[in-house]
Amino acid sequence: MAKIGNIEVGDFPLLLAPMEDVSDPPFRALCKEQGADVVYTEFISSEGLIREAAKSTMKLDIYEKERPVGIQIFGANLESMLQSVEIVEKSGPDIIDINFGCPVKKVVSKGAGAGILKDIDLMVSLTEAMVKNTSLPITVKTRLGWDHDSIKIVEVAERLQDVGCKAISIHGRTRAQMYKGEADWAPIAEVKNNPRMHIPVFGNGDVDSPEKAMEMRDNFGLDGAMIGRASIGYPWFFREVKHYFETGKHLAPPTLEERVDAARRHLQMAIDWKGERLGVFETRRHYTNYFKGIPHFKEYRMKMVTSDDSVDVFKAFDEVEKEFAGYEFA
Repeated sequence: MAKIGNIEVGDFPLLLAPMEDVSDPPFRALCKEQGADVVYTEFISSEGLIREAAKSTMKLDIYEKERPVGIQIFGANLESMLQSVEIVEKSGPDIIDINFGCPVKKVVSKGAGAGILKDIDLMVSLTEAMVKNTSLPITVKTRLGWDHDSIKIVEVAERLQDVGCKAISIHGRTRAQMYKGEADWAPIAEVKNNPRMHIPVFGNGDVDSPEKAMEMRDNFGLDGAMIGRASIGYPWFFREVKHYFETGKHLAPPTLEERVDAARRHLQMAIDWKGERLGVFETRRHYTNYFKGIPHFKEYRMKMVTSDDSVDVFKAFDEVEKEFAGYEFA
């Protein structure tokens, strides 16, 4: 049984990765229903929080049905990070996660996210200060290193554990790789196999099939898998992995009716949470995967991703349900 602090998260838990404009409350709710054991918010700027930027504070919204849920923050300034911890605590998350892995230039250029991989001492001191300033478990998400020549993830993980980090999620790429090439899980396994490590070590990167999740568990011996891109527009990925673990067989893919229902609910929850304009816009990225595999679908997809009016998008869902009734997904 993996534990983050005192929170039991199951045998080989599946975690929904924090993803900008993806892992918001509507999507987290759908993933939780389909078997995600732990979910994380989108990453939130500590500077945005202390300045009460609307987009940052809105991301603090969490709901009871999501638990255990972690709020993820990023930053490189100690004072700002500590102030943001106080703000985050008021939202009542189960976990506070620090993003030391985002490779995006606008984050890295400020020394935050993966940018902090250039200064491991700062990474450790920030983590230690945050651990001392909250009773909530502090976890870290990071990458193997800044580039291939600076990979010291075994040492880094050990130092983070020593200052009180309660779990670490490691993406199997360096910042220099961004999302290119294949994720390398071997260094993550080295972290797990370090006899000094006793906190959970979760793997991230390229877990895009039940077989890959099983390989991460059985061949690499990790404590859990953090799922990112494979879940976008496909919250059923979590239940499919769990079914495969239990039976060794693939679960039948969701039916057309299940997909349409999820798309409808997703859009409605998004509108209810963030309003018509943003709700319509920020759910668009999911539709390709919701309906992936349906032949001659371009006409309907274009309606879904170009309309600014939710009435038109809901109408497109209705048309798809009628036009492709009984379609069987491979």
